[in-house]
Amino acid sequence: MRKLLTAILLAVLTVALSLPAFAADTASGAQVFSVHCAGCHPKGGNIIRRGKNLSQKALKKYGMDSLEAIASLVANGKNNMSAFKNRLSAKQIEAVAAYVLERAEKGWR
Repeated sequence: MRKLLTAILLAVLTVALSLPAFAADTASGAQVFSVHCAGCHPKGGNIIRRGKNLSQKALKKYGMDSLEAIASLVANGKNNMSAFKNRLSAKQIEAVAAYVLERAEKGWR
């Protein structure tokens, strides 16, 4: 019983301690997005291919509803989307992926 409670406490602490870092990432991700992404994706839209927007529904439909998937797309690009791995750091790519997921969950409001 004691081991179980210790494990639960450690898990809760790990999550609690990671939340401020996630918030910081989304704040810096907002800045990266406004400079590098908003031109083609204003308010989560897509001026080139309308259906490939950043809404939660579209992200899920195209298998882009995780940090890893979005970060990979940002880094490597696909079709009309340019790759940013030579322009952004790994930390910036992770931050913008976190920002996109956060905004999608809130309907880009």
